[in-house]
Amino acid sequence: MNQRVVIDPITRIEGHLRIEAEMQDGRISEAYSAGTMVRGLEVILRGRDPRDAWAFAQRICGVCTVVHAIASVRAVEDALKYPIPPNAELIRNLMVGAQYIHDHVMHFYHLHALDWVDIVSALKADPKATSDLAQSISSYSKSSPGYFADVQKKIKTIAETGKLGIFQNGYWGHPAYKLPPEANLMAVAHYLDALSWQRDVTAIHAILGGKNPHPNFVVGGTPIAISVHTDKSAGGGGQSGTALDVTGLARIQSVIQSMREFVDQVYVPDTLAIASFYKDWFKQGEGLGNFMCYGDFPTRGLGDPSSFLFPRGVILDRDLTKIHPVDLNAPDEVQEYIAHSWYDYAGGKDKGLHPYQGETTLNYSGPKPPFQHLPVENAYSWLKAPRWKGKAVEVGPLARVLMLYANGHEPTRELAGMVLKQLDVPITALYSTLGRTAARTLETKLLADAMQGWYDQLVANIKAGDLRTFNDALWDPAKWPKKSQGVGFMEAPRGALAHWIVIEDGKIANYQAVVPSTWNAGPRDPQGQSGAYEAALKGHALHDPAQPIEVLRTIHSFDPCIACAVHLTDESGSAFEVRVD
Repeated sequence: MNQRVVIDPITRIEGHLRIEAEMQDGRISEAYSAGTMVRGLEVILRGRDPRDAWAFAQRICGVCTVVHAIASVRAVEDALKYPIPPNAELIRNLMVGAQYIHDHVMHFYHLHALDWVDIVSALKADPKATSDLAQSISSYSKSSPGYFADVQKKIKTIAETGKLGIFQNGYWGHPAYKLPPEANLMAVAHYLDALSWQRDVTAIHAILGGKNPHPNFVVGGTPIAISVHTDKSAGGGGQSGTALDVTGLARIQSVIQSMREFVDQVYVPDTLAIASFYKDWFKQGEGLGNFMCYGDFPTRGLGDPSSFLFPRGVILDRDLTKIHPVDLNAPDEVQEYIAHSWYDYAGGKDKGLHPYQGETTLNYSGPKPPFQHLPVENAYSWLKAPRWKGKAVEVGPLARVLMLYANGHEPTRELAGMVLKQLDVPITALYSTLGRTAARTLETKLLADAMQGWYDQLVANIKAGDLRTFNDALWDPAKWPKKSQGVGFMEAPRGALAHWIVIEDGKIANYQAVVPSTWNAGPRDPQGQSGAYEAALKGHALHDPAQPIEVLRTIHSFDPCIACAVHLTDESGSAFEVRVD
């Protein structure tokens, strides 16, 4: 029996995503990923001062604010060959690292965990047995029977109202849930703890960028100065006026310590505990088998990829013995296709364009709501279809962990070996839905540890008398070439992110952002190749098409951010952006 399952919208993500799946004999034979908002921010940036681009690009999304700003300032700096001081590099690393750790923990508990954790089942748990379980896997302080009894009481109070509030509309009781009640109660308790924890983590952005969300940045370095004096009248704000001083540094150190403790004592143990009940999900949900990283977290500038924490390269067909190089300026490597997207190219819909020549010309030819199905044989998404040398690739935590592993990064190999041994699964288990989720946890641990190193180096530079955070050598547009172009690349939490910019006569002539969720969630290309989401869903069996939790598990394992990939237009066709703060 054939049928089509439609999930619109996919919830617990950033943005608007629609999945349509063709079912044959209870399994997904084909899947289609559709971004249902319109891209337009690239049009907004044309004609503007490139030094202001980051402030607009940052608002592509309310979640990925820091990474879009960094990609934007890096694009301008690359176009102008504009070096930045070492302290600015370290401060940017600290801000991006904080974004990762905050983002990954929030994703695990508040967006993805409910695919594996049955909230209602927690009401049946024994708080004492839950305490024993928690203490057997971690030294986390909040593990007493009384603590879990209080959490259970909160859940019961909500449930007795007949409405589950933030836990409403889950598939509670679905047979796909396998955790015992005590594991469910422990996970719900940590869900609530993570809500409180994340408030402190954002302090790093507020200290170094002035605010959160949407911290401040600047082309040429960072906008925050460093002070060797302490302003005791600052009221505990952590800074001398607008400068970073010893009080602010102490606050950052405290936040890094809090990050490391939560990751080590809660996030990593919970991932292992939950995964141990779902080992069958280490065998499904891979999809493409191709993975790409741009590389990031430099310590000697972006011109020296050997200094990156995350290395650059492409892995094809799971072959970890060969890393293919990536050139973001080569016209035949990164290209975007629109054969199944609601855009037009001057050269035709089957043509691929490198982002320097990229076009954002809207042409909606789809059905008017309400409608039952999308015309998937034609255009069906506002996302483009990026390809590397014509190949569909997956980007994100799994790609990065595999790249680190393939490059012989010892901490990654040690962590991965520990996880695989504890779960009693082979290295091939990483090529899966749950492998993607585990990889996100592994890289969070790696980054939490790396944060301390970047902080220590920043403090050492300050003690040595290096206080520079900004290079003003090229701030005057009169010093710029008449025409230039550049790419600002980085590894965002969700994967490879790059902004390409063309500058003419001091203004932006073209701007194109190719974001992680475009790589992963994009539609088919002219050759009919599926994107990462579409490929990963093939073969999934659905217990109940009306409650497709299996689809949600795999889609959420990518941590979709469709707001990054698409934007809105008004009725006149003028583009504007929508964000969630």
